[in-house]
Amino acid sequence: MIVVVALIVSGYVCLDCVGRGDFNMLQRLMVSCLRGVLVLLLLPRLISAQEAGSAAVESGAAVERVYQNRLVRIEKPQPLLADYPEFFEPIIEQAHYEAPAIVQDEGADLSVRAWRFSYNARGIIEMPNQLRLSETAVIMVHPWAIDDSWGWKSPQPNGVADFCTPEKNALAARHTKQVIDPFLQRLRDRAAFVMYSLPGAADPIRTRVYRSFGKRPTADERVAGERDLRRVLAQYSNTGQGLPEQLRLGASQPVADYFRQFPGLDAGSRFNGEGFWALPIPVSDSVSVQPDDVVIFDSEGYPPLRDFLKQHGVRHVLLTGYATDMCYCRTTAGYENLSRDFNVFLVADASLATFPANTTPRFAVNAAISFAALNQLVTQVSWVQLRDVQEQGQ
Repeated sequence: MIVVVALIVSGYVCLDCVGRGDFNMLQRLMVSCLRGVLVLLLLPRLISAQEAGSAAVESGAAVERVYQNRLVRIEKPQPLLADYPEFFEPIIEQAHYEAPAIVQDEGADLSVRAWRFSYNARGIIEMPNQLRLSETAVIMVHPWAIDDSWGWKSPQPNGVADFCTPEKNALAARHTKQVIDPFLQRLRDRAAFVMYSLPGAADPIRTRVYRSFGKRPTADERVAGERDLRRVLAQYSNTGQGLPEQLRLGASQPVADYFRQFPGLDAGSRFNGEGFWALPIPVSDSVSVQPDDVVIFDSEGYPPLRDFLKQHGVRHVLLTGYATDMCYCRTTAGYENLSRDFNVFLVADASLATFPANTTPRFAVNAAISFAALNQLVTQVSWVQLRDVQEQGQ
């Protein structure tokens, strides 16, 4: 309406200028009118943009900042990930640099020193980070209850699951108990969530045993669900076929024929038996699961996990679990998904890689983490430290 009135008034003035022959005044008046109309038209948008910017600041929304990528050489750097030599071969690199923090939350109560590797910087870059635990989820990928007290066993005589042999599964369980479970217990009461990802869908049995995105079972439901879960696992035969005694090899490609019939890893029904992977897999008994801990079911996909975390204000993820070279990176709660939407820190010594043809995972997990460090931030259990909020200003 204001624009219309302004145009009518300007029109009368312009006609008067034409009648008096004052064309210089007419030109100036027309330019002024155009400027005024543009201001009136753009004013609502400018106001909306200003209000949106103010709302973003008030709500704590992400605001871009200039990061000073200053690299200061660290003299006599210490090996990384050297606290658990049974499980992890330490990472040793000649050049280490200190850089400013990437995450610096106001009111932070968790210190997370982290590092990455850069070929272009020709070394390891370390940086301190300060996180709010209330905005941090601790996630353990695939703590499968294989070969433990739950009753889900490696099929005999030649079936494979998890780290593929009962002996290697026992080593992983020992790692869980010694390294991961104490780490989870230390952060549980202050972190936003402690979570575990498991294969399969949110079935009626496990959703009565564990809290999930859509259900928090009662104490009675947990007791009944655990009883049913143990019964289902105990009823499974855990048997499959033995190794093939004869193979048929062609004359032209006997090597390909050999591996096609006898591959290095066959976790299908041939060796594991029908229905093995349809069983409801529990969380390993090496983990001290608490009622508020949340189970992520892989079959639901990544979007429900992302949405659940965002709805609860989670911005950071400390990632633990198995296996570093497989599920830890590529499944629903793997870092390839989570890194798109959250600040992810790989707790490297709280993970193990698969280690075929070896009796130790030390070198395999070293290689897997070293490669991940090209595009991920890596930390370790001893670098994740609780701190008092009062220390923030010191």
